[in-house]
Amino acid sequence: MNLPSLRHFSKDMQVFMIASLINSAGSSLMWPLISMYAFDELGRSMSDAGFALVVFALGSICGQLAGGALYHRLGVKRLVVGSLSLVSAGLLALPFAGHSWPAFVALLGWIGWFNAMASPAIQSFIGFRFPERRAEMFNAVYVANNIGVAVGSAASGFLAEVSYALSFAANGVTSAGFAVFFLLYLKRTGAEAPARPAERKKKTGGYAPLANVRVYLFLALAGLALNVGNSVWNSGVSPFILSEGMPKSAYGLLWTLNGVLIFVAQPLIGLLRRTIAQSYTSQMTASAVLYAAGFACFLIVPSYAGMLLGMILATFGEMLIAPAVPAFLSEAGGKEAPLYLGIVGGVGSVGRVVGPYAMGFLYDGGGLPPVAWMAVAASVLAAGFYHLHTILYRNRPEAARPASDLYSKEIPS
Repeated sequence: MNLPSLRHFSKDMQVFMIASLINSAGSSLMWPLISMYAFDELGRSMSDAGFALVVFALGSICGQLAGGALYHRLGVKRLVVGSLSLVSAGLLALPFAGHSWPAFVALLGWIGWFNAMASPAIQSFIGFRFPERRAEMFNAVYVANNIGVAVGSAASGFLAEVSYALSFAANGVTSAGFAVFFLLYLKRTGAEAPARPAERKKKTGGYAPLANVRVYLFLALAGLALNVGNSVWNSGVSPFILSEGMPKSAYGLLWTLNGVLIFVAQPLIGLLRRTIAQSYTSQMTASAVLYAAGFACFLIVPSYAGMLLGMILATFGEMLIAPAVPAFLSEAGGKEAPLYLGIVGGVGSVGRVVGPYAMGFLYDGGGLPPVAWMAVAASVLAAGFYHLHTILYRNRPEAARPASDLYSKEIPS
């Protein structure tokens, strides 16, 4: 995001985006190294490393659900600042847990839980804080986060050459820094949404919000299916590249392409929103179709060229879906938006646990083709869920609001 693009936003928004970028860069310093650290530094097998990542993913699922449910009970300040502080403590403790494998795995579950708890709270805060420009703000934060991911992932290898512990410490420092920033930001702007459990109980009747399944259920199931499909990159494309004798850098190049497109293709994705996908729900369905088309490239052109084309199409699908879901839930969910954001995020994360195992089994049995077919089928299933969601919300204003209103100023390249 260049400096001229920031002028489209208030100083309040600019500060939040820059802080999000720094925080995402810090998070990206560590996660590419977990398997490497377990295998290289701790002397564990790759199956052990995979188990540790599953524990982290399960913690993330529970954290998403808990974060959404506790938003109005704890308030955004306690939830975000407290969660990120506990994440920071866990990250700083990781190097000292290396001599005890159970402690190391438990800490990964701890970090996954509390890191995910902050996610629906931050998304809800954006939706409540910037109601007039929430869709635009979600998109801007999404782009800023991906710039941070690109920077952090690139730096992680260099830091690991010096010390794995240094990567963990840097991530811990950025998490703590974002917690301090968020605390000061809330005090300066007076933007904290107070916890109102009594009012919530009176108006919603306990578990009544969960009965409103048409708001969140099919979005959650579609997200689960898309995450299963996206597992093709690690459990299909990655081993295929190695088995074909391509350099490991060829896999990294795919993700470099992903990061570059998210930054430079914003004007094009804005054009899609103004023409073909003119509402939240149509953006969701179009996203799943683009994912399916991208994964189908692996079957039509079973070579690296097909993977490059598949990454381009899948990235456009990602750019459509990433801001649309939280923006929709922020408007359709009203005061219960944090709960729905947590449910959709938590259920969707199940796909990140199921997908790699299912696709790993298929790849061992037949290579890339069956894995690609599964990715296509999962994306088509997601498109079906999104379409069903559209039918349920066809006549509601938050579903039909035109994209020209939602994204009035796209982020220029």
